[in-house]
Amino acid sequence: MEAAVQDRIRISIDALGVAEVCLARPDKMNALDFAMFDAIAAAIDQLKSERGLRAVVLHGEGRAFCAGLDMGRMDKIAAAGEGGFRDLRPRSHGTMNSAQYVAQGWRELVVPVIAAVHGVAFGGGLQVALGADIRLISADLKMSVMEVKWGLVPDMAGIVLMRGLLRDDVVRELTYTGRVVDAEEAVQLGLATRVCADPLAAAREMAAGIAQRSPDAVRAAKRLLNQAAAGTGDAALLQAESNEQVALMGAPNQVEAVRANLEKRAPVFHG
Repeated sequence: MEAAVQDRIRISIDALGVAEVCLARPDKMNALDFAMFDAIAAAIDQLKSERGLRAVVLHGEGRAFCAGLDMGRMDKIAAAGEGGFRDLRPRSHGTMNSAQYVAQGWRELVVPVIAAVHGVAFGGGLQVALGADIRLISADLKMSVMEVKWGLVPDMAGIVLMRGLLRDDVVRELTYTGRVVDAEEAVQLGLATRVCADPLAAAREMAAGIAQRSPDAVRAAKRLLNQAAAGTGDAALLQAESNEQVALMGAPNQVEAVRANLEKRAPVFHG
């Protein structure tokens, strides 16, 4: 299946159930304008309704993953703030507004999201990448919590997402200074998972591997990991582990996983 979400995003889903979501505004380094925000949100909504989805690969077309807010918006803000803002206070997506949803919304998908990040991921672009479960990055990647440069704060769930990935003092330093981080430091700090010679190829390979695991187990694991990242207390998380495991044990896909391993063949999962 292939579809265009407005003119900013391309989505395809292969026979394994792996979706690719491509930020497709290469002439602007996939910068975030209102149309791009809306397109990313629509893509997340579309994937939520896809039956048989097993994993998602998120990447950007052209020279960069995402350079952050579109400079055209900054020009409008500079002109007495006219036309550059939306009211961010209303909650349009549960606990989130529409801007927060394009980053944290990836966590709401029931399957793993793997971001292949190259070139730059600045400001809002970094926050979109942080919403993924895993970030595979190029050796030349530059990242920055850049909002302070424009007199702003991270407002696309960046603080929530960084809280689970980085030490508090590191989050504060990056947020207060807006300094640019290279690929090696990004991995060291926790902004990225690992450096790859070809992040997109590595993300596709990882997603294909996940797609061949029991979808029940993978989705249960993501539910548990999301609860852990949200700060669920130990007692509740321990109970959630037990509940998920009991639901998995003896179910058809779990039995198939056991049989396939014992018979040394590829498993055939359903659902």
